Amino acid sequence: MEGKQKTILIADDDQAIVDSMTAILDHSGYEVLKVLDGTSVMQAVKAQPDLILLDIQMPGHDGQAVCKQLKRQATTKDIPVIMVSASMDVRNKAAQAGADDYLEKPFDMDVLQQKVFSLLNR
Repeated sequence: MEGKQKTILIADDDQAIVDSMTAILDHSGYEVLKVLDGTSVMQAVKAQPDLILLDIQMPGHDGQAVCKQLKRQATTKDIPVIMVSASMDVRNKAAQAGADDYLEKPFDMDVLQQKVFSLLNR
């Protein structure tokens, strides 16, 4: 990977999902930051991640509310956000929140890598 290592923030309350995403993204050469609730996301974005993987249903603030807040703030509005959920209407919820893309749980490792790569290289 050329230049600065890209940083990805994972926000999900399911530790198994966080561990699985971390393993995939670490292997792909990304630096990974992790939080387990919506409230912690706003603190974690101060590290200026290059992309955020954001679960919709989390304790504290839900992912939709967090995404809307991120997209309203000048310092975070340009950070790509991929909403993640097992919900049948994840696509609609992601669009309503202003997310850049969405990922359905359970997810395919290749799809995760492709979506992350695509958003980081647009």
